[in-house]
Amino acid sequence: MSEFGRAGDAMRRAALQIVPAARRDWVDAVWAESPDVPPGWRRLAWRAGGVQLIVREALMQRRIGTALLFAVAAGAAAWAAWPGPPSYLAISNHRALVVAVIVVLAGLPLLARRLFGPVSRSRTARALRVCTYAAVLALIPARNVIEGFRDVPPRGGLDLRVYAVVNTEHRVARTESFDGFMFLVIIALCVSAVLWLTSQRSRVAPGTLGIGAIGGITVGAAVYAVAPLGLSKAATNPWLPGSDVDPLVSLAWLLVIFAPPAAAFVAHRRYTAAGTATAPAAGARQILGAGLLTNLVGALLVSALGTGTTALTLKEAWLRDWLYHGQRQFFGIAGLRSLLHGDLAAIAYSHELTAAVDGSIFLVMCAVFPLIGLALIALPVLDGLGSPEREPERSPEKEPERGRAATVRP
Repeated sequence: MSEFGRAGDAMRRAALQIVPAARRDWVDAVWAESPDVPPGWRRLAWRAGGVQLIVREALMQRRIGTALLFAVAAGAAAWAAWPGPPSYLAISNHRALVVAVIVVLAGLPLLARRLFGPVSRSRTARALRVCTYAAVLALIPARNVIEGFRDVPPRGGLDLRVYAVVNTEHRVARTESFDGFMFLVIIALCVSAVLWLTSQRSRVAPGTLGIGAIGGITVGAAVYAVAPLGLSKAATNPWLPGSDVDPLVSLAWLLVIFAPPAAAFVAHRRYTAAGTATAPAAGARQILGAGLLTNLVGALLVSALGTGTTALTLKEAWLRDWLYHGQRQFFGIAGLRSLLHGDLAAIAYSHELTAAVDGSIFLVMCAVFPLIGLALIALPVLDGLGSPEREPERSPEKEPERGRAATVRP
């Protein structure tokens, strides 16, 4: 067998491996027609074209692989978040929320494809979708751990008194169903925004998506670094506990405010420099996309990391001992000193309960951060699009009477 024959046979075997069994007759048909083509490079080119068509057909099966990957990830998240044997009334609400979130996450891409079109043909867009779903799936078990700890009062003793004081201090007057509904709505809105920004119909450039993603990672990392367990005075971190971290918190909030305009400016400059901006609406689309995506990615990142850290603190004693050691054991319990009397077990429980109660701030960030970005970007953009173009000023025409004012000398 010649070199071309061996190469063609190898291509045939590879094509048979990547196509479904129902399409393998098509591969045999392509190779059956190849003897009619002159041997040599032309026959090899014929077979290469057939392989290209076969591979394109096989790539259509990628949707099935994506669906299976999501099913595995969602199953793992549901297994980790599924509560154990019923021990309190809220157990059914937790299970219903897990099912509802997974159903919404599975249905949103189908709805987005119908409304916004397919995903943009860029690796950045696909990576943003994958990372968004990974962050939301990580939030599900972490949030259930926090709420399961927060909503179960101790059986008695000093811990029960601490539970009553902390809940009264934080005014926890909400219901499980309302919490679950708000979580579902906010997550659905965030995921929908990412699906729209990464769709073809949004016409957001891949470079704009990259700028927004980098800005969002910067915002999320900065906020998480200064507030790994929330923003309240009772929270702490391994670096600067108490009021020592306040200047860094202020800097992080400044970054939340100024990062979207900065990302929007860079995205607009890059888009116009490429020479692709043909209308003001095209540039405005890049500005809005970069500004919204910056705080949206930052909010999802800090929520996933902060909620995960809080849940891990409740489960792992070594992390709690690292966060609250030495003098930090007494930080955040100013209103409980007279109640705890130096009881280390009660102090540890007060920190766990405070972290669980403060964990809801991360969900608030998912709603507030994107609104901040939109408020800072949308008004200037709308003002620029709505203002009519100024016409060049013209010199006033001379009146006819003035034109005939000149006299002709005889």
